[in-house]
Amino acid sequence: MKKYLITGGAGFIGSNLAFALAEERKAGVVVLDNFSSGNYKNLMAFTGDIIADDIQSRAWFGKVGAVDAVFHEAAITDTTVTDQRKMMEINVDGFRNVLEFALQAGVKRVVYASSAGVYGNGHCPMKEDQTPTPENVYGFSKAIMDNVAREFAARHKDMTLVGLRYFNVYGPREYYKGHAASMMFQLYHQMKAGKRPRIFKFGEQVRDFVYVKDIVRGNLNALDAERSGVCNLGSGNPGNFNEVVEALNKAMGLDLAPEYFDNPYSFYQNKTQADFRQAKALLNYRPQWNLADGIADYVKIMGETKI
Repeated sequence: MKKYLITGGAGFIGSNLAFALAEERKAGVVVLDNFSSGNYKNLMAFTGDIIADDIQSRAWFGKVGAVDAVFHEAAITDTTVTDQRKMMEINVDGFRNVLEFALQAGVKRVVYASSAGVYGNGHCPMKEDQTPTPENVYGFSKAIMDNVAREFAARHKDMTLVGLRYFNVYGPREYYKGHAASMMFQLYHQMKAGKRPRIFKFGEQVRDFVYVKDIVRGNLNALDAERSGVCNLGSGNPGNFNEVVEALNKAMGLDLAPEYFDNPYSFYQNKTQADFRQAKALLNYRPQWNLADGIADYVKIMGETKI
């Protein structure tokens, strides 16, 4: 039986991936998480092992055991964090530790979470070979992670490193992200409470929203990638926030008009859109969920979930 390590496995995407690997790939899973933002409740019914430690440490190296690949999800994902040193130490130096673990343990494949944040307000559709122009230190940290991965892969040609630039992900198990959870999550709870959904004026900002089930599929496909590389994971069909509200209203059986307010952020991506031709070629990635269907599925799951 194959066995995989997931860093940040108690978090949003990591926990979804943990269950998919166990259920779909019938694999053993070890989760590494420091539980600073992840939560044990995301792993209820999880049948694998959990190591409570931090990617900035190396104390966990000897606890993992033999694994066939590493999925690296641990990071600061809150884009509003402005502590530059903290962001770089956790996201970049922590990634270096994960790569060192893989090297020492003889692991030949590392799949890691990059981000569409590297593109900032760059040209759309966003392509992997365009020059990064991040709007914040989070996006900058992910761009440097991609540099580190590229240089590491060049030095260790027997290893395969696949970076996945996530676009705007939403879906089950993001409850514990708090204010950093997706707009789908935030707006759903506003509307469920009978409040008008609050979005920036005038709801026309465009995002490549991608359902977490498609993100998980991209990660699983990365196990079969024949070479190292960085790929976009999005839907390829961006929508604006007015469309999100419309889809939520339909899924929830409501008719609540948006309440528009000024955007308080000086750094903000006005549009994201993934070009995923490279993801198709390297990962055979084809997103299955459009915006309306993804939101409808998410609303159904949230209605059935007790927190």
